[in-house]
Amino acid sequence: MRAHPAGPRHADNLPTPHSSAPPVDFAALDPTVWPSTAQRVAGVLTLGGVAVTQLAEQYQTPLFILDEHDVRTRARAYVTAFSGVAGRPDGEVSYASKALLCRGVARWVAEEGLGIDVCSGGELTVALAAGFPPERITLHGNNKSVAELAQALEVGVGRIVLDSFYEIERLVELAGRHHIRPKVLIRVTVGVEAHTHEFVATAHEDQKFGFSLSSGAAARAVETVLRSDALELLGLHSHIGSQIFDTSGFAVSTHRLVGLLAEMDEAHGITLAELNLGGGLGIAYVPGDDPALVTDVADQLRSIVTAECAAAGLAMPRLCVEPGRALVGPAGVTLYQVGTIKDVDGIRSYVSVDGGMSDNIRTALYDAEFTCVLANRVSEAPAVLSRVAGKHCESGDIVVSNTWLPADLRPGDLLAVAATGGYCRSMASNYNLLGRPPLVAVADGKSRELVRRETIDDLLRLDVG
Repeated sequence: MRAHPAGPRHADNLPTPHSSAPPVDFAALDPTVWPSTAQRVAGVLTLGGVAVTQLAEQYQTPLFILDEHDVRTRARAYVTAFSGVAGRPDGEVSYASKALLCRGVARWVAEEGLGIDVCSGGELTVALAAGFPPERITLHGNNKSVAELAQALEVGVGRIVLDSFYEIERLVELAGRHHIRPKVLIRVTVGVEAHTHEFVATAHEDQKFGFSLSSGAAARAVETVLRSDALELLGLHSHIGSQIFDTSGFAVSTHRLVGLLAEMDEAHGITLAELNLGGGLGIAYVPGDDPALVTDVADQLRSIVTAECAAAGLAMPRLCVEPGRALVGPAGVTLYQVGTIKDVDGIRSYVSVDGGMSDNIRTALYDAEFTCVLANRVSEAPAVLSRVAGKHCESGDIVVSNTWLPADLRPGDLLAVAATGGYCRSMASNYNLLGRPPLVAVADGKSRELVRRETIDDLLRLDVG
């Protein structure tokens, strides 16, 4: 598998805008980057059978578009891959809803048989409002409030992932008060950090999440829970990173987690039933990114856990994973309208659109890369090295740092940015008091709003001054 390096890629040695430009097929859509239903019809990009020109006219821009078929197909693939041998349910898939959550998406996930992870009272409330079965909900978070823990107990969430000794104390007290014995997992910080096809196996316990394995805190957390009759310990949880392109980091993580399972078995005579390896599997943002197939990931993770447990003399636990970006990221496209174009002589062309860092902060935060195309027509003009910029009052307000766009690009054209389903709408802001764009689902030639556009009236309604 081939992926771009963990660090940013720069355009220092790229050609100038109007010379030495490569031949570019502006009609092409790389299937590894765009939703499965994406195609050109009479030159216009269509998603879920709906033309983006129609979507722009009906909902305006900027606009988040989510391909329902693509989300459901990926969800089914995960469920199938982790369903076990001969239908034996030795695995479980939960959607990490922080990537993108609204009632519509929660219903899709529920209908496809996944659980759901939430990490705040707000996310829990949205999942419940969608009718999500509470026993299939897992509550995460490094600093859950008393109110959030109480809400989780009252509604009967399936699992609570414990993240600190303070939280264990709070939950024991609340569980006694509510006369409920919740099922819990211990989040373990295993000293493995994996991002974008690379991992480091040491010196990465300096973070806010989980109980340190090397310091012995994780073992003490397990012992603390076992001493309490108020909590039911199901197993261990770990999360090692994001945008991961292979399973090498999981192999090291699993070795260490199974070592803790063996230690607990020897010390307390217990066999924990669940091993949750978290999420973080990557997606393709630009051509050349090559994430692993979910079937391969499932087979490799199952083999890793099986081998480690066999070596430790332990029974195979129930294997759980938590994909987020991997389910919704490739299904999302953001649609913008071009406003102004400025040629910076000898460097590049700046193409400003009607959104920016308020709807996609990932470029500013992570130097993330995205694929961008002219969406409302096909051009045969020469390619121009371009930077797609937002309209915010920040020089770092960049949507796509470097891309090739046609020289005849003009105001009013539509640009589509691929793979924005994860961590764009969910991290959107009201910077410069822009309303957050709507989220629209497309499927079978039809569209419908999942979340409407924020208006200035919405913003003023919160301003009590």
